[in-house]
Amino acid sequence: MAAPAPGLISVFSSPQELGASLAQLVVQRAACCLEGPRARFALGLSGGSLVSMLARDLPAAAAAAGPASLARWTLGFCDERLVPFEHAESTYGLYRTHLLSRLPVPDSQVITIDPQLPVEAAAEDYARKLRQAFQGDTIPVFDLLLLGVGPDGHTCSLFPDHPLLQERDRIVAPVSDSPKPPPQRVTLTLPVLNAARTVVFVATGEGKAAVLKRILEDRDAAPLPAGLVRPHTGTLCWLLDEAAARLLSVPFEKHSTL
Repeated sequence: MAAPAPGLISVFSSPQELGASLAQLVVQRAACCLEGPRARFALGLSGGSLVSMLARDLPAAAAAAGPASLARWTLGFCDERLVPFEHAESTYGLYRTHLLSRLPVPDSQVITIDPQLPVEAAAEDYARKLRQAFQGDTIPVFDLLLLGVGPDGHTCSLFPDHPLLQERDRIVAPVSDSPKPPPQRVTLTLPVLNAARTVVFVATGEGKAAVLKRILEDRDAAPLPAGLVRPHTGTLCWLLDEAAARLLSVPFEKHSTL
């Protein structure tokens, strides 16, 4: 019998149903945070398929809250490629085009890298911006981080067997040797990921099935980067479609919006 998986696993019949539920999760988490003592909502975004998924469902889901609510959202990016924002590989650039044009979060509340800086300076600059936005936090505490996972188990720009997996001091780190192009990137480190109040991994497609089985069930293997994300006091969730979850034997919740 498989050991209990880390975090709550929810499985949806399709990426479309997953995306609709993810948008509702974001909006509900935002509403809860805006009613709390901080009266703001800090959301960390990742790239890849999450961009189109959020662009499809989040604007409509967030519309009911109104612009006054969105004015208290703070958006950051879990990692970023060191390319101009107009480049097709820019995570912020993709969100600016596909999501932020329809989600009126003030520009002053969107924290980005400076892509004109060298990679080391870009990481330091982004860390400074985060510390300014999260004043009072020793380590920036995001209310919600949305993460992806690669077929190799990487998350953010934290790759298997990379020295950055041992980083304990910096909140943001430069990457000059990414095994995925482009090679230069800026990434949040594990201390920030594990300080979050809620972390949600999103994975779809059969190409993720094998790595998800290893992360969620094979405790004897050396942990992959995504498996090192275990919030110290926060909540960890996995939102998967049926194709990504097809090899899992651990218990999970099956969802359908039909």
